[in-house]
Amino acid sequence: MERPVTATDHDAYGIQHRYLTNADEPAELDAETVAGLRTAIGEPDPDAAEHAPLVIRDGSGWAPPAGSEVELETGERWRGAPAELPYGYHWLELGGRRRRLIVSPGRCVRPDRRSWGWTAQLYATRSAASWGIGDFADLRRLTTLAAEQGAGFVLVNPLHAGGSTSTELAQQSSPYFPSSRRFFNPLYLAVPELPGAAEVLGSRLAELARQAQAAGEPRIDRDAIWRIKRDALRAIFDATGAASDPQLAEWRRQRGQPVTDFATWCVLTERYRGNWPDWPAGARSPAGPLARRVPDEQPADIAFVCWLQWQAERQLGAAGGSTAVLQDLPIGVDPQGADGWAYQDLLAAGISVGAPPDPFNAAGQDWGLPPFVPWRLRAAGYQPFIEAIRATIAHAGGLRIDHVMGLFRLWWVPAGSPAGRGGYVRYPAGDLLDIVALESHRARAPVVGEDLGTVEPGVREQLAERNVLSYRLLWFEPEAPADWPVPALAAVSTHDLPTVAGLWTGRDLADQQESGLAADRAATDRLRRLLVERAGVAADASPADAVAGAYRLLAQAPSLLLAASLDDALAVPDRPNMPGTLHRPNWSIPLPVPLERLAEQPLVRTVAGLLHAAAQTPSSASQPDAASETNGMVRPPG
Repeated sequence: MERPVTATDHDAYGIQHRYLTNADEPAELDAETVAGLRTAIGEPDPDAAEHAPLVIRDGSGWAPPAGSEVELETGERWRGAPAELPYGYHWLELGGRRRRLIVSPGRCVRPDRRSWGWTAQLYATRSAASWGIGDFADLRRLTTLAAEQGAGFVLVNPLHAGGSTSTELAQQSSPYFPSSRRFFNPLYLAVPELPGAAEVLGSRLAELARQAQAAGEPRIDRDAIWRIKRDALRAIFDATGAASDPQLAEWRRQRGQPVTDFATWCVLTERYRGNWPDWPAGARSPAGPLARRVPDEQPADIAFVCWLQWQAERQLGAAGGSTAVLQDLPIGVDPQGADGWAYQDLLAAGISVGAPPDPFNAAGQDWGLPPFVPWRLRAAGYQPFIEAIRATIAHAGGLRIDHVMGLFRLWWVPAGSPAGRGGYVRYPAGDLLDIVALESHRARAPVVGEDLGTVEPGVREQLAERNVLSYRLLWFEPEAPADWPVPALAAVSTHDLPTVAGLWTGRDLADQQESGLAADRAATDRLRRLLVERAGVAADASPADAVAGAYRLLAQAPSLLLAASLDDALAVPDRPNMPGTLHRPNWSIPLPVPLERLAEQPLVRTVAGLLHAAAQTPSSASQPDAASETNGMVRPPG
């Protein structure tokens, strides 16, 4: 009898030699793949393991070692009973060595009642005031509309930095391939709302807006828009004397070295261009002599990048209002970006993450994102992960973690190998989930885990135990929505899947063919049958009727969060992104209706009405247990 495959089938490097395929069949890595993964991981440092962070959960009964002392993150010295140790990031001192001590509640905040909300691609969600691309002011307008409709949240695409401040380098269009997961994309700044914008730009303000708007038609040209915005932003920064603003100085002091390193990378991209591995040796690392001199040599340029981030935080913070904004955390970063530069010693060289073969991708997937080496991430006190979670959940009412299974294991693909010849490398999921719970507790923000694709046994149960909401899609789930779990976010589709109108009209199938992909007619036929047989949509119904039918079906789900796509509510036939394509305008398709006219659209009102009515019906398990902290998904004003 064959031994069952378990999560413990991994070696000292974290490589899982045996695993289950998407079809639940056992598979085993070949020796060549194992050798390649071990080379990328490197020999784990025993000293680093011995002094890795201690992560403990509240109520675990942990007692400090004899003779030790704890320095709290406030700087206070602590000696006392374990029950008195507060949540936070502390230091355990013993025998002259310091070891990070992370105390977590162990469970995320979760919604205390049902609510519904919109999912939106912010870049596509534009108003008459937009400069060619949706911005933070547009997000505020959308959350205001959502509140008027009774919605509790708006879930947006990742808002992280998508490139450099340089106008000579291309801006990344995919929000899931960020330069950094710790800082925001200044492309989303609403220029007219910056302090001093009207005084500095004067009559040029309207002309610049027209130029940027022209660059957003018929598709969003991020490079052209950034050139216009960047010049305007620098003019405002210089003319207002923002470099010497004491509030900016205080913000920089609070953010510490990470924001200076990010700004240094941005300045170096303007100086040297190209990818950072091709720069002079002294600039290829934050510790290099050329990099260290940049803040002293170009203080105004460094201050400008910091000012952009400061203003982005302020505008994003003002966007939530009374409606929660759920931000999205990508699984990784561009290896040539700011975080790839800053964390290069912690990332696996010559490796990218992806997914093994499954029914939707027979060859597997290679996403081009470098993974952290697990033992090196632990040796760094999990700081890169902490910073990414904290930055993404900040100023938000919730967090969506893309490919949440990556907290447990990631599919590593060696350079030059096909995606299907990769292997799983395991991560310290317990520690990472405790960090997520701690940041959720501090931000009072619920967490949703995108658990689509190949999910190993036990993962969803562990996520549920931590109050991480599941992610359920009408297009994927075999069960009727009425049978979906309560602790979940329920939706019809995602940015990578067909819209209802695209599916119903056949436009998505044609788009697949035009993009050079093998058209998935079987999936199209199956989804059409779903709407006809389960939702009662007539075979010759209009796209609007098909959308309404899909959301009537979704409204039957008892899940805590119900999400409606703006693309569906406007019967958009083109999905935002079609994976596996290079020449299609992915991530660059604007909505066909400006924000000012959304509320008057009949289908928008229909979808909002369906989900609002459903959200008024309490689910059978909407009341949390006594140990759970809650958040009502509606942010208080201020």
